[in-house]
Amino acid sequence: MCEKTEGFSAKAILRGLHKVETKVIKIKEENINWQYIEEAGAIIRAGGLVAFPTETVYGLGGDALNAASSGKIYEAKGRPSDNPLIVHIASMDKLAAIVREVPEAAYKLAKRYWPGPLTMIFNKAACVPAQTTGGLETVAVRMPSHKVASALIEAAGGYIAAPSANLSGRPSPTTAKYVIEDLDGRVDMIIDGGEADIGLESTIIDLTGDVPVILRPGYITEEMLKETIGRVDTDRTILDGNAKQAPKAPGMKYRHYAPKGNLVLVEGTQAQVVSYMNEQLRQYKLERIKTGVIATDETKDRYLADSIKSVGKREDEEQIARQLFKILREFDDEEVQVIYAESFESHGVGEAIMNRLLKAAGHQVVYLQ
Repeated sequence: MCEKTEGFSAKAILRGLHKVETKVIKIKEENINWQYIEEAGAIIRAGGLVAFPTETVYGLGGDALNAASSGKIYEAKGRPSDNPLIVHIASMDKLAAIVREVPEAAYKLAKRYWPGPLTMIFNKAACVPAQTTGGLETVAVRMPSHKVASALIEAAGGYIAAPSANLSGRPSPTTAKYVIEDLDGRVDMIIDGGEADIGLESTIIDLTGDVPVILRPGYITEEMLKETIGRVDTDRTILDGNAKQAPKAPGMKYRHYAPKGNLVLVEGTQAQVVSYMNEQLRQYKLERIKTGVIATDETKDRYLADSIKSVGKREDEEQIARQLFKILREFDDEEVQVIYAESFESHGVGEAIMNRLLKAAGHQVVYLQ
């Protein structure tokens, strides 16, 4: 059984939001400083917030069973309160206490992909506060593979609620630099664990229905999931900008990952895309508007933008995923006002890449015939 913990009042949350002195520490996976881990764990147990590294992106952690802690996460991020948080655990024995049942598919998936970049949605137990789940009767659960994250979860009592450690709507941070930029003064501690390995948030699969459904694509692909548990459906609103339903998983309803500049995707043949973008870029240059292009190694030398960034070789989807959020943040650093991006294949890891790009662009896409 898990127990709910008492938290701070709403006034205390708001009162402390702008007065927090944020401590930044460095902890490496290969040489964990256990004194720092215990200090960070104590902060979370006391109702505070700690940003920490995972293998996907940096997370902003609070006590998942403390309603006030979840409230502080929403406040710190400026996040809509109906956008559910993911509960992070460090061992399989912690799962049963926070869900009503664990279906057989969950055991199969956990055996193969936990710890790792996979989040599973279950019907929640009563001890998980509605504030953590965005008011839903379901709870999203993940077991990260990053050793610092795992150690922190244990030190914090076994359950950390953690969305990405950024201001709501901004690109998710893959380095501590951007966590500090967004959250300094809003959280108690930031753990700098270096650059994230994967660079995109976890795959989310809903196990509460008759057929498992992917609600957010990620590094663990639909094909990989089908190999493990058989039939798996994908929520088609993943690549649809007109979804109206309440978000059952983080990021389903709201614009996410957006740079400060206006981002537009362009889809067509390589020649069409280069020609169209350069035509637009010439016009912006005349207007003295600073431009950027998200390209690949194959095309980066063909554009006329002020800032041209390659996400890597087109066939190397893992490298593209690793670079994407970092590049969006770099455009912000450079104060780029208009950004054009090439499109990518919508299968495998490419589906996750396109999902993030579409949300970052607010589903602004130019289709060239």
